[in-house]
Formats: sequence, structure tokens, C-alpha cells
Amino acid sequence: MCGLAGFVGNGSRDGLEKMAVSIRHRGPDDQGIFCEGGIGLAHSRLSIIDLSSAGHQPMFSGDKSVAMVYNGEIYNFPELRENLLSKGYKFRGNSDTEVIIYLYQQFGEGCFEKMNGMFALAIYDFSKEKLILARDRMGEKPLYWAVQNNTFVFASELGALLSSGLVKKEIDLVSLNKYLLFDYVPTPDTMLKDVFKLEPGTYLVYEKGSVRKQKFWRPKEGLSRMGEKESLVKLDSLLNESVASELISDVPLGVFLSGGIDSSTVAWYAQKNSKEPINTFSIGFKDPDFDESGYAKEVATLLGTWHHERIVSPENALSVIPQIPNILSEPVADASIIPTFLLAQFTREKVKVSLGGDGGDEVFAGYSTFHAERFFDWYRRVPPVARMLGKGLIVALPVSDTNFGWSYNLKKFSSSDINDDIHRHEEWLGSFSGAERKKLSGERLRETTRLGNVFENIDAYADEYRQPDSHNRLLYAYLRSYLLDEVLVKVDRASMYHSLEVRAPILDYRVVDFVFSLPYSLKYKNFETKYLLKKLMKNRLPNHIIHRKKKGFGVPMARWLKNELKDFCNDLLSSEEIRRQGLFNPEYVSRLKTDHFEGRKDNRKELWNLMVFSLWYEKWLS
Repeated sequence: MCGLAGFVGNGSRDGLEKMAVSIRHRGPDDQGIFCEGGIGLAHSRLSIIDLSSAGHQPMFSGDKSVAMVYNGEIYNFPELRENLLSKGYKFRGNSDTEVIIYLYQQFGEGCFEKMNGMFALAIYDFSKEKLILARDRMGEKPLYWAVQNNTFVFASELGALLSSGLVKKEIDLVSLNKYLLFDYVPTPDTMLKDVFKLEPGTYLVYEKGSVRKQKFWRPKEGLSRMGEKESLVKLDSLLNESVASELISDVPLGVFLSGGIDSSTVAWYAQKNSKEPINTFSIGFKDPDFDESGYAKEVATLLGTWHHERIVSPENALSVIPQIPNILSEPVADASIIPTFLLAQFTREKVKVSLGGDGGDEVFAGYSTFHAERFFDWYRRVPPVARMLGKGLIVALPVSDTNFGWSYNLKKFSSSDINDDIHRHEEWLGSFSGAERKKLSGERLRETTRLGNVFENIDAYADEYRQPDSHNRLLYAYLRSYLLDEVLVKVDRASMYHSLEVRAPILDYRVVDFVFSLPYSLKYKNFETKYLLKKLMKNRLPNHIIHRKKKGFGVPMARWLKNELKDFCNDLLSSEEIRRQGLFNPEYVSRLKTDHFEGRKDNRKELWNLMVFSLWYEKWLS
């Protein structure tokens, strides 16, 4: 796993070096820079496959006509390499990087659809004078880009672009409005004006001053007629193949293990395909409402893994918060970044690569919002007067500091009157509703965002996937929104900050293609989330592990904000700071704080959203 950066146009070696420094945490093992004739390529390498100097980047083809910088892993590179050898290509080393270069020379822009893995890369073709960027199908690896002042610039992280001196530090107010709703800025936008994230499953060509983009993957449309028994056999085969292929590594490897069904499934297949006990890693908390370490230990004992556990103190967790703008150079308001960061830090002490269970909730319909969806049709048939009365009773429920307990979820559910299914789910998952954003917005933000559609990115993704099953279209929206821009960003930045590579076997595109081809009833059935996956793991994992309530990787943020974080929150979101930013209504922000501190409302998500933004603003734009 690595970091990459570069430019075509009016960049300088000094600016390129600054970008390289900003992404060095992503690859401390080796650094490389090429800067010549208006072309700049920089790379920081985390050596995983072929640890020798033959894997050094930027890497050039044998005839020097092609140069590449690359971040990721191509799991089918041995087969691709054999095919290229049969066509007469000669290799200097054993890295997947070299395979991609010759794959491009053989197939041109059609090479990306042949690659199975996670990747973000830049290829400069000197013979055709064009730059090509590409990003993997699920968007596991990040890639930012911009064209400003006749210069194309790109990097693995937004912070590298900000360090380059080649992009304007101008906030995009429409994107800020989206962030307030979603807790992230949906792809392809970013928090900066005229700076973008490359869409997953897409390549971009910059040639003669113009940009064109082309998709090379989306889930296959149409539904399979395969029955449940056949589906289980097929899913078993695909997951086994995916996990086995992602165990390839020339350095020590492990598995994140929370004790939930997703990570436990990955660990089960990993141990099945390993001759020795695999390393598994978990962290725990003293607060039982947020601690899953006991479940993880139980699964590890059952599978016979070498299990590593660390119990984290509140002080450990709280110490991460001031580092967040360094970890996340674009704001993402997911408090689980804190335990994810600590888990990655702990895991990196023992191994350099870890597998995780990311993607299970989005692919197999695992969130509580899918339960809520079942009730919503009934709820909106309730007469308006009765509905208003019900809302009043729900609002009056006591405030709880637990890990998003039933009262919090009920209040969130009843607060949305949005009829569009996808929009409603996004609002359930996010922080500020439309009415709340109006109250929060200062004059400048309010005037700008009237012109913007906060759901435009989500709608675009939903429209590109013409699946007849509306619930599968909803899952696709989760895949291209919450998973892409919150879950995967959190995991990538937290792990790569510690130079740890994390792989997600459930997001193998063959698994995703297959599961998306199945009717929704095999994913959510009889009020059971992840129906097919749970059926598959029956008799492999304990029943109470398979069916236990989802906790999520949370922290006691509601409680912290009333105690340990109260002064920090007050200072960060003081009326003076809010006025200095000139974006929000200081009176409304003050009310959010007071209501939470005094226990009248649970504003943990709203306050954390604003805190993350303010930390980012102070670090990168002040």
C-alpha cells in the first residue's frame, strides 16, 4: 500500500516534494520522484509484494514509454503475469506494479477491467502525451484531482493537494451543505471548490488540456433465478476464493476481528486457507455498552487463531481527537474513526497487512435502517393527527447516552418525512435534516445552498444502476455513498496513517456482482438482516454470534460531550470561533451544545459533525 501524487503542467519539483512529504505515512519504506518536462510523479512505498528494489516507483516500462505510480494490490496478478509472459513480455521483478504497466501496453485503457483488486493509479504515456488515472471498482483506495491554472494535479489525499500550492483553498459551500447532512462530501465532490474525487470503477484521461472519464464497472443488472441452496453454494465458493486470494503477502498478515458476523466470516475463511494459526486483532473498552472484545475472543478461540487484544482507556481514545485533521485531510464525521485508528495502531505493532469485514452491511443489507424501512410504509399510512401525536410522545422519551439505543433510533426514524426511499435512508444515517440545516446556516451558507441539490450525487448513482428491484437499487446507493465516502475513507486513513494495509474480501467485485444479482429477499427476510450470509455461517459460528445485535464500532461520544469533552467542545464551537468562520448561526450552535450538556436532547452526531469540520477548517483553511 502506498501514496501517490503528481502533476501535468506548471508544477514544480519543490511542490511535488511537498506533496510527497504529506503522504509519506502511507509508504515509509521507499520514496521516488520523477520531475521532467512538465510531468511530475511522486510515490511513497509500503512494501508488501516483492520487497526488493525492483518494486521501486515511479516505475517505467522497459522501453521507457510508460511511467506509473500506483497504490493498491492486484490479487489476480500471478495469472495476469503468466498471460503477459506468454505474449513475450519480460519482467525485471515480481511486483504487481510491473504487471499493470505491461497490461496497459497490451490492452490500453481496457486493462482496468481485467484487474481484480483495490487500486488507485496514475499512468503517463509519453508516446501519446496523456495521463490516465484509475480507481478500483469499490473505491477502496482514494484518488483526488483538480485542473487549475492549466495544470492537472492529483494525489492520494486531499492534504497533498493542499500542500502542493497548485489548488485554491476555497471552500465549496454546496459541498459543506452536503457534509452537514451526510457527515461526508459525496463523490465526486470535495469540500474544496473545483477539486474532485475520482469515482470508483472509473478511469480518467487528461490529454491536450481536456478531461474525459469512462466507467469500467458497475454491478450486472437483472436478477438471477438461482434458488437459496444454489446461492449458498455459490456464495461459499466466491468468499473462499476471495479471502484466499487476499492472503497473498510477502510480509506478516492478520485479520481485524470484532466478533461480529462480517469480520468473523472473513476470519473463518482465512483460517480455513491457512496452514498455521492466523493473527487476529481486536480492541476493547471498559464500558460494556461499547465493548465487543469478549465476542472476538470467543470466535478466535473457536477458530484457533493467535489472538491479540488491547483494552483501550478513555484517555487513549480521547487523545486521538486532536489528531483527526491530520488523519482526515477532508472532514468525515464518523466517531468510529477513533477506535479504528487505535485498532490499526495496535495491529501495526505485529503485522503490515490486515483483512477486515468492511462491506458486509452494505452488500448483505445489515443496518437497522432496513428494519426501519419495513415500518415506514405503515407509519406514513397513519393519519397526520395521530402521527403528530406519536411524534410528540417519541420526542418526550428520556435522553439516553447508550450506543444509539432504541430511543435514539426511534427519534431519528420519526423525524424524517421524506418519501424518496434513498433520500430517507441517507437522512437517517446522517446528522442535520433539511429543517435543521436552515436553522444552522449563516446568511452566506444559506444563500449559496439554496441553489444546490444535496442529493444530486446520490441520485446520479441511483440512476446509473437500472436494477428492477428497488431495494437492490437502495443497496447500490449505500455502496456508492455511505460505504464509499464514510466507511472506506475512515478505514483507509486510519490504517494508512500507521502504514498498515487493510483489505476487504467481501468487496471483491465477483462477490458484489453475485449478491447484487440475487433478490432482496435473500438479503433481508422475515425481519432478518444479512439473511443469506447468516444462513451460510450457520454451524460454522456460534448462533449467538451470528444473530447478536449489531453494536457498530462506537465510542461513548454522548457521554464524553457532557464530561471529558465538554470544555473542548465549548472552546472549539465557541460563538467567537463560529463567527470567525462566518458559516453557521452561532446562536443555534450554542443551543445545540446547551441542550446536549443539560440532557434535554441527544445532539452527539450534530456536535461531532461540527467539531470535525471546525478541526479541519482550523488546520487546512485558517
